[in-house]
Amino acid sequence: MDLGPLNICEEMTILHGGFLLAKQLFHPRALVELTKSDWEHVGRPIVEALREISATAGSQPFAWKKKALIIIWARVLQPYPITPSDTETRWQEDVFFSVGNMIPTVNHTVLFELLKSLEASGLFIELLMALPTAICYAELEHFLEHMTVDTSSKDVAFFLNVWWEMMKHKENQQDPLLSHFRTVAHKYVSSSDEFSHPPKRFKSDPDVCPTMPLLAMLLTGLKQIQNRILCPGMKCRALANLADMLTVFALMEDDPQEVCATVYLDKLATVICVWNSDTQNPYHQQALAEKVKEAERDISLTSFSKLPSETVFMGFEFLHSLLREWGEELQAMLNNSQGMSYDSYRLCDSLTAFSQNLKLYLDTSSLSKEERQVVSELAECVADFLMKVNRVLKNKGSEKDIAASIAMTIIEQKMERHMEMCYIFASEKRWAFSEEWLACLVNNWALFREPDLVLKLLETVMEVSTTERAIPKSQIKQVINLILECYSDLSLPDKNKVLSGVLLSWGQKGLSEKLLVYLEGFQEDLNTTLNQLTQSASEEGLFRAIVSMARLVILHPEITVKKMCSMAVVSLGTHKFLAQILTAFPALRFTEEQEPNPAPTFMVSCLKETVWTKFSTPKEEKQFLEFLNCLMNPVKPQGIPAAALLEPDEVLKEFVLPSLMLDVDEVDLSLKIFIQTLEANACLEEYWLQTCSPFPLIFSLCRLLDCFSKYWQLPREKRCLSLDGKDMVTHILELLCETVLANAETSSPDTWIRSLSWLHRKLEQLDWTVGLRLKNFFEGHFKCEVPATLFEICKLPEDEWTSQAPPVYGPGTGLLAWMECCSISNSISEQMLSLLVVDVDNPEEVRLFSKGFLVALVQVMPWCSPQEWQYLHQLTRKLLEKQLLHVPYSLEYIQFVPLLNLKPFARELQLSVLFLRAFQFLCSQSCRNWLPMEGWSHVVKLLCNSLTNLLDSVRLIQSVGHLAQGQEQDLTQETLFFYTQIFCHVLHIMAMLHQEVCEPLYVLALEILTCYETLSKTNSSVSSLLQKVNEQRFLESIAENISPEERRQTLLQKINSF
Repeated sequence: MDLGPLNICEEMTILHGGFLLAKQLFHPRALVELTKSDWEHVGRPIVEALREISATAGSQPFAWKKKALIIIWARVLQPYPITPSDTETRWQEDVFFSVGNMIPTVNHTVLFELLKSLEASGLFIELLMALPTAICYAELEHFLEHMTVDTSSKDVAFFLNVWWEMMKHKENQQDPLLSHFRTVAHKYVSSSDEFSHPPKRFKSDPDVCPTMPLLAMLLTGLKQIQNRILCPGMKCRALANLADMLTVFALMEDDPQEVCATVYLDKLATVICVWNSDTQNPYHQQALAEKVKEAERDISLTSFSKLPSETVFMGFEFLHSLLREWGEELQAMLNNSQGMSYDSYRLCDSLTAFSQNLKLYLDTSSLSKEERQVVSELAECVADFLMKVNRVLKNKGSEKDIAASIAMTIIEQKMERHMEMCYIFASEKRWAFSEEWLACLVNNWALFREPDLVLKLLETVMEVSTTERAIPKSQIKQVINLILECYSDLSLPDKNKVLSGVLLSWGQKGLSEKLLVYLEGFQEDLNTTLNQLTQSASEEGLFRAIVSMARLVILHPEITVKKMCSMAVVSLGTHKFLAQILTAFPALRFTEEQEPNPAPTFMVSCLKETVWTKFSTPKEEKQFLEFLNCLMNPVKPQGIPAAALLEPDEVLKEFVLPSLMLDVDEVDLSLKIFIQTLEANACLEEYWLQTCSPFPLIFSLCRLLDCFSKYWQLPREKRCLSLDGKDMVTHILELLCETVLANAETSSPDTWIRSLSWLHRKLEQLDWTVGLRLKNFFEGHFKCEVPATLFEICKLPEDEWTSQAPPVYGPGTGLLAWMECCSISNSISEQMLSLLVVDVDNPEEVRLFSKGFLVALVQVMPWCSPQEWQYLHQLTRKLLEKQLLHVPYSLEYIQFVPLLNLKPFARELQLSVLFLRAFQFLCSQSCRNWLPMEGWSHVVKLLCNSLTNLLDSVRLIQSVGHLAQGQEQDLTQETLFFYTQIFCHVLHIMAMLHQEVCEPLYVLALEILTCYETLSKTNSSVSSLLQKVNEQRFLESIAENISPEERRQTLLQKINSF
């Protein structure tokens, strides 16, 4: 069957035959003269032809009925009579030409009676509203004239149905047949005078919605046929139509809110239940899908415009009049009726809605006194009518039963609001796992690919599966798999919404909390997936990895995340890739409600329970550090949204603050986390440190620094952080103070002062050097407190400095305090040097200062961190340069006076001798019991660092050369001399120390010999060869005194190879 081009076909032949039979029955008169009374005798062949077409049209009977009526209506609109020129034009341009010519010329009576016989009120309105506005109005005028002549009960029923369809009509923009019909009708209008003037019943207004005048015309038509409405059912229908028209097109808001989906479904169920019980209703025998489609139209009246005020009040008065006239009869009928017909249901429902909206209209509208009286009287009349009607809808139970079938039909057919029905379907526990429910989910699972729907389905399955209902395990597994398929098809942001909902509803165990029995093989899937991911970690595989993990993380978030955390630390090089996967799920930033104390976030809990404190190698610690950083500051690959799973403040609170004590095993790692967190988040606009209580945090670091002042007095098990870590603590303290100072304006001045005062009071408990580290922090508020003896050797300004009397700083300790100040920072060292009081012109004062300096250096050195020792090294060099420090160079390791220019190396030689003297002092009988073995290892390490710096300095001087009088001088001999001297000093120190701590010095001695050998090869003169032999013998004599045997032999072998 061809529904496209309007050509001649079998169906048109049948229609042609029907019209020929009618024409014969009406002979000798033409069908164009047919009247209403003639139709009963003449119209039957036409009706039967259309019914035959519908019966043989297969799956599209309605479409052919529409096509036939369009052809007939086009024939009615065709200008008559037709001239030869019209025929020529129409043959070329009119799509209805060929089929239209198969039908004799007919009038409106044939059209309207045919529509009435076919009960095609909906089709009539669809075709009428497709016409150009002027023709539409004129055609409705013809219809009303036809209806008011010899009005029968069938005319009344058809008129009321047409009116009802007019209110339910929604324009169909997609139908090409309607477009053809409109176009042809427009061409007919332009060639005819019939439509040049609007119908007498209305005045054209271009700003008014075309439907409004049509409804006004129908209202007038109702008045004209009022006396022909005799049966109670038609009276109910007329009143319901009038009430609905006034409610929707006059009283309701222009853009009313849709009723909620549950109310919508209940109304559909009620309407369909009434149809099922009303055997006279045309939809009584229809399939459920057809009932639902029509019921949707009945309960979904909407208006895009309003009736004119005069029409509204005419309608109010007419409704009031009809209620007074018909009220008693209808009340008796409604109260005595055994069953409720659809007309009586509509009357009660429409009047109820009208009454509610009319009260609101009275309260909100500006009405004149006369208008308010009309409305008030009508409202009272309607309320009185409803009060006297026992509107008790029966079959409430069956409404509930049928609601499920209606919802599933809407979903299956994808009707209006079908997605809202999906939400009811997913939420309704009573429907779940019925045969119909399962079939609907299986057939329409693609509609449920929305995060909220997935969550509602999961909630329903979780609840129903744990009740006493006997549901086969296979069905539950089938439904879970379908839901997980829907989840897998979601976008990543939507997956996160579902994951967030799962965590909020069922906690960190996810779906496994109640569905573990249905999640067989989860652990194997998790292991397999993670092994595959770690073996193929790449940017290309990241998206696939996220998709794979999304399913696992919703089944059991806790096990999945813990396994990933463990692998991120243990599996070499996978931590960044795994962090990228995890940060693609912002929902994992979740906290379970635990009163009264807030619990750590889910991610923190997983890290602490799985890997924290369980590291077996430094590599694992390093990977953990980088993993943490990636979770705080995620890399954001293109196309994959990522969010931080850890905030810097919670990292400090959970992984740093509890470990800021010297006797905690994790203190070193916690400090590394601290510094990484500060540096990585330094550029954040938000002052995140505010939530970490920054002043107590500063004090915690100060207290840790204070422990270092008693470092070697502590038992070994209390020293979990080496002195190298002191530099890290100091650096963190500097960064922290800088950040807090930079954000001082975030606190009120009073709060800031109170906080500073609190910190200053707390620092009084600690070593004075700790408070001095906060010199800049307290500047302008508190003076620097130092031992009183420091004022004896320094000119300290009293507006910045004040004295205290620590018990261990008695007379003669000023230089010790001064040196401790110098070891704190470069800036304080510079200040102390500038304030130092030593008279360089007084040799005795310089000599005493030099002796005191050596004593203080020995006292301070064992407690210095590498950075602090570096500050003292630099200070010593500056003192030598300023000639404030006297370090005589002895002939201890010189066979004969060298005729060399040692001035370029004077400072390096003096420093080397000073370090030798310091160790002679340190290893003396009075000091050798100061330190445990780890302490000796530490001072050896500091010494090696300084001596290595001296070697670097000497190499630089030798390579550049000393410029004397603008000429470059060869310093090879001088450099070789320095190497022999420093070698002797190193071996001397080794001889004084425990052999267990000498390994770094031994390695350094070998390095010195390598430097000597490399440089001596550059000079091959006869005199240099003799010198080499002498120096070789000298070095051998020194090395002969070294033990143990292995080291001695190695050194001698190295010297002999020169």
